[in-house]
Parts: sequence; structure tokens; C-alpha cells
Amino acid sequence: MPLTVEIPDDVLRRLRAAAAARGITVEQLTAQTLAQIPDEAEPISSSKLAFLAAGASETGISHQIDELLADGFGRD
Repeated sequence: MPLTVEIPDDVLRRLRAAAAARGITVEQLTAQTLAQIPDEAEPISSSKLAFLAAGASETGISHQIDELLADGFGRD
């Protein structure tokens, strides 16, 4: 099945070099690489998103931020 894809020149250079190093065509390398994409999206592990919990510590003052901001701005 034909497919036309536009990629940046630097990526094309790397693709050509990698294909030549393997002794295959750019088309073959592209097909092999795309064939490695999983059928279903892999779930994102919580360790990859660990930064989302930054500031959620009960040991610091982050859990009091709303209260501290209210005090600092004179709101009740």
C-alpha cells in the first residue's frame, strides 16, 4: 500500500544512513519500524507521570497552600 509522508531533512538523512547500514531500502526500514508500533496504545505508567504528584506532599506546606494564600491576601 503506497503512503507518502513528509519528514524533516535531518530525519530523512538519518533514515537513509540507517537503511544503508543495514543493507536495506528506506522503504524496508520504514515498514519494519512502523510494524513495531503496538496494536493498542500502551497505558502510561504512573512512574512516567510522577511529576503530577509534585506538591502533593503532606510533609511540607503544599497541602496548606489554599489556607496560606487566603491568609496572605487577607481573605477568610
